[in-house]
Amino acid sequence: MKKIFNILFVLGCINGVFSQNWQSDFDTAKKFASDKNIPIVLVFQGSDWCAPCIKLDREVWSTDSFKTYAENHYVMLQADFPRKKKNALSTKQEEQNKMLAEKYNKQGIFPFVVVLNAKGAVLGETGYKKLSAEKYIEHLQSFIK
Repeated sequence: MKKIFNILFVLGCINGVFSQNWQSDFDTAKKFASDKNIPIVLVFQGSDWCAPCIKLDREVWSTDSFKTYAENHYVMLQADFPRKKKNALSTKQEEQNKMLAEKYNKQGIFPFVVVLNAKGAVLGETGYKKLSAEKYIEHLQSFIK
């Protein structure tokens, strides 16, 4: 039993090391982007209902190669719109996500990825594409150059 616990503990630590560092506050994301001189990748998603959002997370955001690259090249900002009660956001977070949607996702597209500079100006927009994490990075980088 102790061996199983130790294995699960180590796996949990490894997962923590490789987990995506998502921001949820726009002002904090802009500050980080400004301090590090890197763009913001704003992701509108429905984490518990949108199949393409879930695929994008699985095929790109959650991969080790994307997480490693993003750590030093992007500030990742998530605007989630879950539908299940168990995944409900705080009222404050819900309001902020709605404000971001009103400004950057007026069409209500999910998933919708907006690349922004540190001041919040749009550099490019995209969504789910059947690309490897490495190719998706190239796609995002095409907006920055």
